[in-house]
Amino acid sequence: MARREKAVRESVMRMSVEQPLWRALTGYRILTLVYAIGLFASAHEKFPRPWLAVGYFTVLAVWTLATLPRTAGAAACTKRFLAADLTIALAGILLTPVADSPERVEAGGPTLPSIWTAGSVLAFAVKGGWRWAALASTLVAVANLVERGGPARDTVHNVLLVWVASIAIGYVVEVARASERTLARALEIEAATRERERLARDIHDSVLQVLAMVQRRGAVIGGEAAELGRMAGEQEVALRTLVSGGLVPVPRTPEDAAVGAVDADGAVDGRPADLRTLLAPYAGALVGLAEPGAPVRLAPDAAREVAAAVGAALDNVRRHAGEDARAWILVEDEPDEVIVTVRDDGPGIPEGRLAQAEGEGRLGVALSIRGRLRDLGGSAELVSVPGQGTEVELRVPKDKQETDDPRGKAEQR
Repeated sequence: MARREKAVRESVMRMSVEQPLWRALTGYRILTLVYAIGLFASAHEKFPRPWLAVGYFTVLAVWTLATLPRTAGAAACTKRFLAADLTIALAGILLTPVADSPERVEAGGPTLPSIWTAGSVLAFAVKGGWRWAALASTLVAVANLVERGGPARDTVHNVLLVWVASIAIGYVVEVARASERTLARALEIEAATRERERLARDIHDSVLQVLAMVQRRGAVIGGEAAELGRMAGEQEVALRTLVSGGLVPVPRTPEDAAVGAVDADGAVDGRPADLRTLLAPYAGALVGLAEPGAPVRLAPDAAREVAAAVGAALDNVRRHAGEDARAWILVEDEPDEVIVTVRDDGPGIPEGRLAQAEGEGRLGVALSIRGRLRDLGGSAELVSVPGQGTEVELRVPKDKQETDDPRGKAEQR
């Protein structure tokens, strides 16, 4: 179960919108660094103090390249890094009037960091959402107003552009994170529900049926056995309530532990199994089995689940149609799927009885039959006419790898 939840979280991380944003931010910082240095290089002769600008760009280049790992993801981008990064951007804005000429500043010339500053603000947005973005963009706006000595049309335009863009990106990131958490939770609930259904099938196929048998036999024998049967009946009701009401699943034995084991159906190392071998024990005086002459190959897990569903259908025949009811199993090996039909000559199932039984916690058809086939990607159809018996049709799609298995092809030939 823990391994499945970990896989769910990893799949959500792969779908995360954050990682592309961090990668884009890293590329943006490098490109804007080159752009800012290029702007200075093209107009350095107009700077009265170019050595000050050179010193700043040296610090900016070293900082940008040294902190590339910091913008690789949210975990590495700490608050301390964000504060230092924004400080360097603000320092570059405030140093512009000192390094550049007053005429160029008043004419709306670019600041020393130029559009590199937006990368620092966007880091706040991706890391902390729109509130962090609003704080960082406001500080940048104040620094730009101080650098120009007052509001100007182009300054206000640039400030508003950065402010709106950063807040919008921060808001999108927050929405995306909330959606990812919801998706991860939904996937975990789905995985837990499927695990609960599998556990409920196992309980139904073993413990509940044993308790029901003890209850019936105890009532027939009487005496102390009747009391034992009564207690078994109470435990059966309690267990059915737990199973139908949302039993929390316990960790199952890892499937890896079974790799390499030889199954009773002859499957080794996960190779396809012959479904006929698993269905043969059900045949008897009251159960007829009609099967193809060639092996019916399915994945070992799929073959066992189909056989268990057939066993659950036959248990329903004995329980509801009587010990003397006859049943027939028909196995059809189609090119794309395997069809197993279980038919009996019992009295049939009254209309609405299945829904009523499921509401009472009797999940034989819902979980032991339909649930198993649904998990295999197949389907289970039940047709019952009162007085004419019941027919259960199980359809399981074949896996391409199993169909292409050389040994299976050879045996079919």
